[in-house]
Amino acid sequence: MISEDRLARIIGRYEYLEARLAEGGGDFAALSREYAELRPVVEAVRRYIATRDDLAEAEQMLSDPDMAPLAEEELPRLRAALPDLEHAVQVALLPRDAADARPAMVEIRPGTGGDEAALFAGDLLRMYQRYAEARGWTMEIVEQQLTELGGIKEVTAAVRGQNVFARLKYESGVHRVQRVPTTESGGRIHTSAATVAVLPEAEEVDIRIDPADIRIDTMRASGAGGQHVNTTDSAVRITHEPTGIVVTSSEKSQHQNRAIAMQVLRNRLFDLERQKASEERAADRKAQVGSGDRSERIRTYNFPQGRMTDHRINLTLYKLEQVMQGDLDEVIDALTADNQARLLAEDEA
Repeated sequence: MISEDRLARIIGRYEYLEARLAEGGGDFAALSREYAELRPVVEAVRRYIATRDDLAEAEQMLSDPDMAPLAEEELPRLRAALPDLEHAVQVALLPRDAADARPAMVEIRPGTGGDEAALFAGDLLRMYQRYAEARGWTMEIVEQQLTELGGIKEVTAAVRGQNVFARLKYESGVHRVQRVPTTESGGRIHTSAATVAVLPEAEEVDIRIDPADIRIDTMRASGAGGQHVNTTDSAVRITHEPTGIVVTSSEKSQHQNRAIAMQVLRNRLFDLERQKASEERAADRKAQVGSGDRSERIRTYNFPQGRMTDHRINLTLYKLEQVMQGDLDEVIDALTADNQARLLAEDEA
């Protein structure tokens, strides 16, 4: 049962924000952000309260001979609707990941499997590009190194749009593929893998990097697998001494490379802090969906059988072609629902 005081406080806060925004007072940006975050919660609460009140009124009408037939007609619908509406409120009241609304950086690297793993990494990149396009997001390649066969040695992409991290955070982990490689003449099925890391974009206020903690080197980027055919001296490598994190960027502008590399470093440090904080809150964090554990095998793409299996929630879809074309909503929705169920169970425990 949801606390009446809690519901009243939420609606009261929402109405207060509404009035402040109408007056034009205070920090408009902060008030607008909180107002926008509360709106779906309040809408769910109001639907629940309205249906609950209608149910109570219909039950009272049963004692009135004139109104009883109408009440008996309405009661089954109201009784059936109320549990779903209550659940919707409980989900809306779950604590949100503060990074959910942020842009994200997606890093993809081949794992075991040689050239085939690099080609699969390229397939994953195209899958996410199509998904981003379908959702109206923008996806920009920040750093990319290709193999001679057109596979990916390493790629980093920035994704911007609405609730990007909320949707993509479940993609972190090891993706395994089972198929006959184009380089295989005998028709044998090979298993290879690629690793995906999704990091929320950090702002300077989130992570302050001490200049004394970093070493910046200028390098030369060229040749097969580099981003440019012509040799340049603009590539930048930044090493964060306390953590050992190394990031590179090899765009044509050294100034741009420094800014890109700093942003990537900031994102990785922010993600590191988030993981540490999350582990402190829950000792069993690695068992949770969307833990971000890079070594966790999360998904298998079986091409001969046309199926995709997400091992975290035992979900199998026989629509691999559509998935590889960026149709990821069904699996991401299922992962989101599973995570919400876990949080609700913890809240009730």
